[in-house]
Amino acid sequence: MALEEAARSCLMRYRHRLEDDIKPPYLMDHMVSDGVLTVDEEERIKNQPTRKDQAVALLALLLSKDNRAYISFYNAMVKEGYNDLANLLFRDLPHGLAEGHKRSADCCTPYVQTVLSEGGVPQRPVVFVSRPELVNRVREKLYRLQKEPGWVTVFGMAGSGKSVLAAEAARHHGLIEDCFPGGIHWLSIGQLDKPDLLVKIQSLCFRLEQSLDSQPLHRPPNSLDEAKERLRFLMLRRYPRSLLILDDIWDSSVLKAFDLHCRILLTTRNRSLADSVSGSRYEVEVESGLDENKGLEILALYTKTKPQGLPEEARSIVRECKGSPLVVSLIGALLRERPDRWRYYLGQLQQKQFKRIRKSSSYDYDALDQAMAASIEVLPDEHREFYKDLTVLEKDTKVPAKVLSVLWDLETEEVEDILEEFVNKSLLFVDSHNKPYLYYLHDLQLDFLVEQNRTQIESLHNKVVLKYQQHYKDAHSTSGDEECLYWIRFLTYHMAKANLFQELYSLMFSLDWVSTKAQLMGPAYLINDYVEYGPILDKENSETRSQFQEFLSLNGHHLEQRPFPDVVQLALSQPHTSEVYRQALLEARDRATTGGLYFEWLNKGSVESLSRLVIHPHQGSIYSACFSQDGAKIASSGASKTLKVFKSTSGEKLMEIQAHDDEVLCCAFSPDDRLLATCSSDRKVKVWNVERAMLLRVFEEEHQEQVNHCQFTNSPRRLLLATCSNDEYMNTKLWNLNKPSSQNTMFGHFEPVNHCCFSPDDKHLSTSSNDGTVKLFHVSPANEWKTINVRAAFAESEEEVLVKCSTWTADGKRIICAARNAALVFDVETADMLLEIRTNRLSTVQYCHACPTSNLLAIAFSNYAVELWDLEANKKMADCSGHLSWVHRVQFSPDGSQLLSCSADQTVRLWETKKVHTTSAICLKRDSDVLFNDEEIIVSAADNCNRLQVRDGRTGSVLFQSEEKPSRIRCTCMCKQPSAVALGQEDGAVQVLEVPSGRLLATLLGHTKPVLHCRFGRSGQTLLTSSEDTTIRVWRWQSGECRVLQGHKEQVRCFSLLPGDTKLLSWSFDGTVKMWDVDSGEKLRDIEAHRGAVLSCRVSPDGRLIATTSADSTAKLWHSESWACVHALSGHQDCVRSCRFSWDSRLLATGDDNGEIRLWSVEEGSLLRICSRDGKDAMDSLHGGWVTDLHFSPDDALLVSTGGYIKWWDVETGEALQTFFTTGTALKRIHVSSDFSTFVTIDSIGILYILQRVV
Repeated sequence: MALEEAARSCLMRYRHRLEDDIKPPYLMDHMVSDGVLTVDEEERIKNQPTRKDQAVALLALLLSKDNRAYISFYNAMVKEGYNDLANLLFRDLPHGLAEGHKRSADCCTPYVQTVLSEGGVPQRPVVFVSRPELVNRVREKLYRLQKEPGWVTVFGMAGSGKSVLAAEAARHHGLIEDCFPGGIHWLSIGQLDKPDLLVKIQSLCFRLEQSLDSQPLHRPPNSLDEAKERLRFLMLRRYPRSLLILDDIWDSSVLKAFDLHCRILLTTRNRSLADSVSGSRYEVEVESGLDENKGLEILALYTKTKPQGLPEEARSIVRECKGSPLVVSLIGALLRERPDRWRYYLGQLQQKQFKRIRKSSSYDYDALDQAMAASIEVLPDEHREFYKDLTVLEKDTKVPAKVLSVLWDLETEEVEDILEEFVNKSLLFVDSHNKPYLYYLHDLQLDFLVEQNRTQIESLHNKVVLKYQQHYKDAHSTSGDEECLYWIRFLTYHMAKANLFQELYSLMFSLDWVSTKAQLMGPAYLINDYVEYGPILDKENSETRSQFQEFLSLNGHHLEQRPFPDVVQLALSQPHTSEVYRQALLEARDRATTGGLYFEWLNKGSVESLSRLVIHPHQGSIYSACFSQDGAKIASSGASKTLKVFKSTSGEKLMEIQAHDDEVLCCAFSPDDRLLATCSSDRKVKVWNVERAMLLRVFEEEHQEQVNHCQFTNSPRRLLLATCSNDEYMNTKLWNLNKPSSQNTMFGHFEPVNHCCFSPDDKHLSTSSNDGTVKLFHVSPANEWKTINVRAAFAESEEEVLVKCSTWTADGKRIICAARNAALVFDVETADMLLEIRTNRLSTVQYCHACPTSNLLAIAFSNYAVELWDLEANKKMADCSGHLSWVHRVQFSPDGSQLLSCSADQTVRLWETKKVHTTSAICLKRDSDVLFNDEEIIVSAADNCNRLQVRDGRTGSVLFQSEEKPSRIRCTCMCKQPSAVALGQEDGAVQVLEVPSGRLLATLLGHTKPVLHCRFGRSGQTLLTSSEDTTIRVWRWQSGECRVLQGHKEQVRCFSLLPGDTKLLSWSFDGTVKMWDVDSGEKLRDIEAHRGAVLSCRVSPDGRLIATTSADSTAKLWHSESWACVHALSGHQDCVRSCRFSWDSRLLATGDDNGEIRLWSVEEGSLLRICSRDGKDAMDSLHGGWVTDLHFSPDDALLVSTGGYIKWWDVETGEALQTFFTTGTALKRIHVSSDFSTFVTIDSIGILYILQRVV
């Protein structure tokens, strides 16, 4: 629309007066903001040499513009105080716009534009992005002013978009017509003194009087009181139903000048300003700002680009702008002028160079730092210092008032009052959902403080540490409230920033601190500290730092348990040379003097491990885990239906998503680490944005069965995602993420495909199937290239061959397949088998992965093991033991330095491949015997190579080792005199060997099935054995003479010799207990004891009673003479697997398969107590598994039990006194010295433990 003739004539008429008086730069700011002047036009005018030349150029340009430009020019002059000149232009303001009074949903009807233009309301910015939710909240409050006067306060921090929001809320036809038919009048205030305020009110009064169709009859008011009365008269009499918008109010005294009993909308950074005026009050908070998509939209509008066409720096710029509309707009305007400077302006933001982000809009401050400073300058001096102290806060950290009360030496209530003032002035934010309230800074505010106080950062952090030390003196805060959690989390941060390195060393090299922080915060934060401050700590002692970090990494999964374990006991398992162990031993000895119970692992030096970190991310089996391409993150998924991402250095959780409706079978990072793909039993494939934890794509239509595996291409250049499933035909697909359906389907397999894998150059895809083959496809045309017949390698067997997975070597020339109990290496070109890695294990290969930087191959097994093999040498390099269930996945890190494995035991383990060794491959079986001989501890057990070993328990050294036996060794026992060891085998044979020579003394044949238990008589001349063949045999082993005790109908797993060795007690799965005369073989008693299998049987020390326990969930007490049942003990909810009498025969302890231990009165047959049920562990048991063995101390004050780990109990109270966590689990029994000071057991992964009580 061209400029109206009257308006044009007016400009021509007063052109020379305007050219002489106006200062174009000030006026053009408003006109650019209103969108009637472009930045290019503003720049051309500013380039004119003199002010008058600029004015001439501006008016010439104005004459070529439309009515909106004339109105904007008029409003700019009013705002800048050119009242006389504005008066000259007023008469010829275009009024044609005011004709259309039709109600319309469109906010920008001509009627609305006219009302807002006449009232001086700024037009929409050149670049405008809608924020409908906030706008509607403001309008909803404004509608409340329809029937009565009042105040609506729009408050928020600098640059949050309050002014644009206020103007947009007023831009509504219905609102104006219903509530404010008298018009909407805008007045920009800012920071003013009284004279300036008077000028502002004079300007407003002048404008209001000009709008009336008469010449102003009054002289301008000379005082503030007179101006206020004039404005009151105009607002109440002439404009009774109008809205006055006061933009950017700072001071309550200024606001009182407008307390006129009219309708007012104000924008401010100080929430509490309206408390000083009368009338109804409503408020709307403008929170931190725009979301990422809105920010990108602004940049796209400024640079005239589609959001998806923005460069990669755009997203980073929006993130650095922290959602501030002001900062995004400032950067956008700069980029409009210099579109080649994306990286430069990103750098300026990242370096907090706010001064260089200069004014490029009509905002009131020359640079962002001035906007921030203006908010702080209005604070009292003392409060400015308090606000400066907030510089030390870490980003995204919320702090309770009690922390600042320590820092400021004030009562909490006083601190809360000060913080409320900061909040009211939009200098601070409050999380009121939390009790107590938590306070935090917007990132921009914190960035500003850091920049402003850069030279004082160290001293400010120093003050924090000093105040903490003065307040808490020698003991750390352990209350667990918000204040305590802040100190425990951030004390190390403040010490490091304050360069208090000695204090940092003392703190972080302290087991007491480790225990405190781990209990309150969990282990991940602690491990992060050792990683983050490692360079500082290493200057003091890198070895000690490494020892503490290793201790936490390997015990982190224990430190997450509740009840919280004893850190001193955990630390006693560290190497003798470790500072962690040294501190633990001193503390244990000190606590032992007051009754503390601690145990040292004497032979721990003989155990080695590659494991670097153990993480417990999920409840339930973990089916998949993978490294990010930079190695910094690990993603995992499994039966819990979740996807989790955590740091590979510490295990700290970064992201958790409820990803699918069923088990998540696989997860995979994209090559740039920005995306994660998941696939599931729910038949869906999903793609996630890692940084925002946001779902981007769902492919749910094409796979009809569970999707087993997914993998991205290795290069981002042509990003594709491959998936494979249990579908009958269309079971392998390639997806382009920009398309809603699959790009290609690979045909060839007619059985489920378990795994798919791109070649290193992404040209080929290998697929592994239940049909016994691996197929190689060309990725581009999706055609089959060749088939590798893995089934042929198992031609000797008729069983089906399921190929679990395949992996390419780094050069792409070989492919390794996992099937049955083997890993097979094939030449890619010829499809010939080059190498076969078959283990002698009965377990199956679950997965394998070739190292991208070396010849190593990792193999995961169903028997819980992970093996590392050298492909070139065809040699096993290491046995990675530690998992307690099936290992589902292994993967090397991209640089090959680490290996991760995930298992059904709910853990992810990280291993350091540079420390590979084979010594850890020797492990013992759990069926063992121990001789305690003064200070000597001798242990016999079979190893994993089926050799019998006799070891010195204290040193771990092997005293004797037999040759490998052809039949599996099932049990063993030792004899002091003569010095011999017996072993029972799977084939029923029994051998007696001399120790330490290993000379075969006897071979005893007679049992027809596996020998399950053996025991020498006290004299050493008799050997007793029991078997699956239901018999017990009594051997005069030196002569070979044998007596067979027959009568049981099922296997006899155990028996017990009564004192004197003349009688024998046996029990069986047939539910019976029998007593035998050893010399004659006569059956003395035969009792049908239980309905279920009898699992244990004990004779009381006084010989009066016999206890039996059963799979029928009961225990019974029997009179040893009459065999009458004295008491039936019921209450256990599962199989009662173990029992033991106290030494005084007054108590009986029983343990069941749910991990519960009960203590009974033998005399009365009543339950005395259930040992502490503090909480179940991750395996949903009270003891980590079945309670398999129990022993009382000689004074009957203590009880030791074995299950998933070892526990010691206070018999009087039933409370747990100590727990020793073994590396493996499922302990079968524990051997206890007569003085209850030494304990020996072997765990499920073959590690021997000799534990001695610390005194």
